[in-house]
Amino acid sequence: MLFWTNHRLFQSRRIASLFLASFLAFCSFFSDGLILTANAASVEELQEEAEARKTLPIQSNEIDNWPAGPQVSAQAAILMDANTGVILYSKNIHERLYPASTTKIMTALLAMEQGNLDDIVKFSHEAVFSVPADGSNMGMDEGESISLEECLYGIMVASANEAANAAGEYISGSIEDFVALMNQRAEEIGCTDTHFTNPNGLHDSQHYTSAYDLALISSQFFRNEMLCKISNTPRYHFEATDTQPDDFYKNNKHQLVNGEIPYEGILGGKTGFTSDSRQTLVTCAEQNGMRLVCVVFKEESPDQFTDTVELFDYGFHNFQVLNISENEEKYNIESTGFLQIGNDVFGNSDPILSIDSDSYVIIPNTVSFQDLDSVIDYSQSDANRVAGIEYSYHGMYVGNAYLNLITDNVSSYEFDTNMTATDVSVERTDAELKTEDGQTQNTIFINIKKVLIIVLVLAATVITIFMLHALITNGRTAKRRNNRIKRKQRRRSRMRMDFDDFDF
Repeated sequence: MLFWTNHRLFQSRRIASLFLASFLAFCSFFSDGLILTANAASVEELQEEAEARKTLPIQSNEIDNWPAGPQVSAQAAILMDANTGVILYSKNIHERLYPASTTKIMTALLAMEQGNLDDIVKFSHEAVFSVPADGSNMGMDEGESISLEECLYGIMVASANEAANAAGEYISGSIEDFVALMNQRAEEIGCTDTHFTNPNGLHDSQHYTSAYDLALISSQFFRNEMLCKISNTPRYHFEATDTQPDDFYKNNKHQLVNGEIPYEGILGGKTGFTSDSRQTLVTCAEQNGMRLVCVVFKEESPDQFTDTVELFDYGFHNFQVLNISENEEKYNIESTGFLQIGNDVFGNSDPILSIDSDSYVIIPNTVSFQDLDSVIDYSQSDANRVAGIEYSYHGMYVGNAYLNLITDNVSSYEFDTNMTATDVSVERTDAELKTEDGQTQNTIFINIKKVLIIVLVLAATVITIFMLHALITNGRTAKRRNNRIKRKQRRRSRMRMDFDDFDF
């Protein structure tokens, strides 16, 4: 009886278990359907938001005679020349947004600036376990260690969150101190809309930057050839060592880097994604003498890649690079002959001031150098720089150059050469200087060599004239002398003839 009771109780429990399992399966089936429906609605909403973002204003398109840029679905986007900071395309570039893993660009930049690639980076408990296990990682365990170079490949290729933490601890001793260094470096670079709270870009409401600020940071990053090489690696092989026992590969998800979307001149880049930031992307490419950085924030895949390609095409096809020293006429030092120096007053000499030959402007193909506005600034901190010249087009900065004091030529004579940039004043060749009474006077430039040459030419001319005059005068005198001699000879001849008529 007891056995029967227990058996029935067991069957009842079994039936209940089966019923419960069936109920859970039923609920699971419909809940999956509900989740799929919710996800589908979410994707639809995201696409609607992306389409709405295409209608946002593009500030660079509002500049007169500036090439019209493409309507991208990014919340914010910028195309900037990495060497000059010239902005070719701007859309909400100062809006504060979440950078996600593009934060790692700053982390890698600081690691390269302040570390040694051969140094060993050890992974602490905090570096490994303070980030989500399901986030981007390279599978490092607490206590393992790799070189800083491999750590950088982990950061930029694998987007490994624990590698970013470990690099921060290696540089500053702790993640907190490294974050403080990140914010300090951002301020030094010129960022005004940036605040970091971690080295990896995991979401935090106080972890933000702008497209403009990240372009400034990325410009510093892509000026380093080693960082370009690391960030432009499609696939990296991590080999096993005594301090890291695993042998594995990591692939770069950046489609312009790994070749899924071929594009000429790619130098590297970094992807980023969180559910709050959506897709973020930083890319650098070089063509036609321009090294352009493209940043897009808050997009939906794969638009972050296709829009980046469209922006690069816009920049490389619609703009030109012009060397300033070869095109500048308003501040042409050589044409004025102002204060030239050389080793010999009669030999070759160079201007004591010159526009640096490497500076250039980036302007639309439809614009000429003469269309630009320029402003000269004498407040230069470098002792060898007399002034800076900034160029703009309809208020849009397009490049700058410096007037440098040349100190390479050393005079062989005992002249006073203790001249600094503050001793020299440079104005336009057609500029007028105001006197104390408010009147204006033209600036006069004196070239010692040219003055000496002119004096010598004048002296030679005067000497030549005197010589010609002397020759002419002597010719006339000689002619008169010859005439006198001939007349004397004729008189003597007549006298002899008269004497011959007499017979003595």
